[in-house]
Amino acid sequence: MKGIISTSVAIVTGLIVLIGYLFQIPILSDIRSLILDWAVILAAMMIFIGVLNLLSVNNTRVNNKEKGGFYSLVLIISLLVTLLIGLFLEPGHSVMNFIFYSIQLPVEKSLMALLAVTLLVASINLLRRQPNLFSVIFLGTTLLILLGTVPLPFGELPFVGDVLRPFIAQVLAASGARGILLGVALATLTTGLRVLFGADRPYGSK
Repeated sequence: MKGIISTSVAIVTGLIVLIGYLFQIPILSDIRSLILDWAVILAAMMIFIGVLNLLSVNNTRVNNKEKGGFYSLVLIISLLVTLLIGLFLEPGHSVMNFIFYSIQLPVEKSLMALLAVTLLVASINLLRRQPNLFSVIFLGTTLLILLGTVPLPFGELPFVGDVLRPFIAQVLAASGARGILLGVALATLTTGLRVLFGADRPYGSK
């Protein structure tokens, strides 16, 4: 009975939201807006629970003096300080901008740089283990992107930086990313339709 009720609620809710998007019916549009507001509130609560879980896990690591406990302590202090500052100051405040541009943005750039180096090392290892055409293309593409992106002592390479790298990033890579997003969208649509029609019942026993 529990599975039937939960599945029925999921089907009715999904149909209301879908019909409210497709047809301009005042009552359904109001109900759809209310359901979406509830979904936003639930998503915010899930993020809040995730933050609490993050604090709990790292606090346990600090109390048990596990390896990496110092970094867990830094994470807890940074999270709490940023949260308190964000609660009392506006998003566009100079202190918030300083935290973002002086701490978070450099950390993100460092992670992206580390990702680029890791990708280069992975491509070299792939070429050593599987020396085929695809490995050579993967390594060559990585080198071209790095040479066209990083600042070089003698300046930008004439053809790589202004022609080849933008073509690879904006045409080839963007086309692949859009294909992946289309596949994800179709899979999400198919899963949603299966839930709407009761073929899948993730909310209770079948």
